[in-house]
Amino acid sequence: MSKRVHVLLFDAGSEAEGIHSLELNGHTVVLLFEEEDDALRYAGLLEAQDFPEASVEALPREDIEHFCAEAGYEARFVPTGFLPETAEDRLLLAPPEHNLDTNSWKEDDLQGADETLEPQSSASEQADLEAFRRSLEGLL
Repeated sequence: MSKRVHVLLFDAGSEAEGIHSLELNGHTVVLLFEEEDDALRYAGLLEAQDFPEASVEALPREDIEHFCAEAGYEARFVPTGFLPETAEDRLLLAPPEHNLDTNSWKEDDLQGADETLEPQSSASEQADLEAFRRSLEGLL
């Protein structure tokens, strides 16, 4: 059985569900936290920046890495006790002060807000996400 990691989801279980991601050097990065406390702290920092509330979900690492590979995202593991060595590494422990605009992700609730979420822009991505969600629900 694959080890579980903790990811941040917005609107978990809804049709507008999204996974938290960062844009780093032209790549969309999804953070996989080893420790739940680290993920909860990161979610709290996002909320302090007026993000919607994120839920922390423990999922099999292998499944999330597969999802990221299929979606063209980079899965970045944040181990327990991680100490940043570069400015980019610091973004794995605290969100950037300036975030991407995602009005297209959820226009009604985020009008004018900045986000680090990657919008789900195509029907193919939505179908892939839905298939992944069903497979995860099957594991639970």
